[in-house]
Amino acid sequence: MVSALYRRYRPEAFAELVGQQHVTEPLMTALRTDRVNHAYLFSGPRGCGKTTSARILARCLNCAEGPTDSPCNVCPSCVELGRDGGGSIDVIEIDAASHGGVDDARDLRERATISPARDRYKVYIIDEAHMVSKDGFNALLKIVEEPPEHVKFIFATTEPDKVIGTIRSRTHHYPFRLIAPSVLLDYVTKIVNEEGVSVDPGVLPLVIRAGGGSARDTLSLLDQLIAGSEGPVSYELAVSLLGFTHAELLDEVTKALAAGDASAAFASVERVVETGQDPRRFVEDLLEYLRDLIIAAVSDNAEALLHGAQEEQVERMRDRAHEFGPGPLSRAADIVAKSLTGMTGATSPKLHLELMLARLLVGGQPAAASTASAGPSRQPASSQPVGQRPAPASTPEPQKQESAPQQTRPTPEPTPEEPARPNVQAATNSFRVASAAAPPERPEPTPDPAHEPEAAESKPAEPAPTEPEPTEPEPT
Repeated sequence: MVSALYRRYRPEAFAELVGQQHVTEPLMTALRTDRVNHAYLFSGPRGCGKTTSARILARCLNCAEGPTDSPCNVCPSCVELGRDGGGSIDVIEIDAASHGGVDDARDLRERATISPARDRYKVYIIDEAHMVSKDGFNALLKIVEEPPEHVKFIFATTEPDKVIGTIRSRTHHYPFRLIAPSVLLDYVTKIVNEEGVSVDPGVLPLVIRAGGGSARDTLSLLDQLIAGSEGPVSYELAVSLLGFTHAELLDEVTKALAAGDASAAFASVERVVETGQDPRRFVEDLLEYLRDLIIAAVSDNAEALLHGAQEEQVERMRDRAHEFGPGPLSRAADIVAKSLTGMTGATSPKLHLELMLARLLVGGQPAAASTASAGPSRQPASSQPVGQRPAPASTPEPQKQESAPQQTRPTPEPTPEEPARPNVQAATNSFRVASAAAPPERPEPTPDPAHEPEAAESKPAEPAPTEPEPTEPEPT
């Protein structure tokens, strides 16, 4: 049986490890200068080369020509730790997921004191180190801190924060990273050529995207596509097997959105649902396609930024971006991004997908909508709708104050015998009108002399005092 691609192409030296130069170069320097530490901690995402680097380091330490940064691949230690080797007796790999207890740590501590059977060092590779219990780490602490001269420890984990600080402080920590798409594209292209397999254009970018930056996951997916193809690996097979949206469907949807064709856009989305594709995956693919349209529209070197894209595909993207326009295209990407966030945990993803499509079709002109909503506030006062409360500046109350005294009965002329009495009814009416017009928090204005009869509303005016007539002196 043929072994998997990730096993057949597993690196055997630090120079063959791709995308991890920030780790391999310092390790090679330490090996050349004979400054190798007694314990190392390799952390990072899955499938990025942690365990492979631990094996390479063990080969470099136990090589017959070593310690060296380039194993000879000839000596028994290098052969046993190679791709086709069965493992070395002096390099012990431990799966901490099933051997992370206190008893396992004590057994390791007792065996570590025994000298190596053949090689220079006894190397312990503890995989999934975050699964070691706290008591197990405490049992290993003393020997990790002060190991024998012939013992080296290499901890590999995806969660370095779960390794207790007392262990981390006694190791050299090297964080591994996900591999860049451009580096992975060159790597898988080289493997495909060595395997003699032909693939359709666009297949390798899909494989790299599905791999998520992990070399092992990418090679596993490529191996699956190759095994399921009798001839060349077709784009249709990759799309259906990896679960991505076909590029033609994405182009069809964006064309309908650019033209404002609602029937064509909803028909394309209905095809997505009928084929059983995940609506959330479709929204992710649509967002990435809109990103590609923006890059193709604004960049003169889009072929280098869009890894694996053909020249005719980039030209088609530029045409589609020109149909959209820069502003609507950017707004469409924002709407899709917000919809993708809202679809997390949604009970009806199809409904969210259709609502997103509706917002893309009707929400492309936010400027016109804002102008229409702001229109009534810019109209003159005479064109305000019926029933709208007028502004305080245009209140007609002052006119009512002037007209109120005219509606009362005329005041009779005072007779010479009695003083003039004010019209109490007119003053009361004027007071009511003035009280309704004036706000309660403002002070009352100074009464106008022309309205003196209205100012005396609370009490009747007292008659004017009459001067006593002069009396003549009586004659003596």
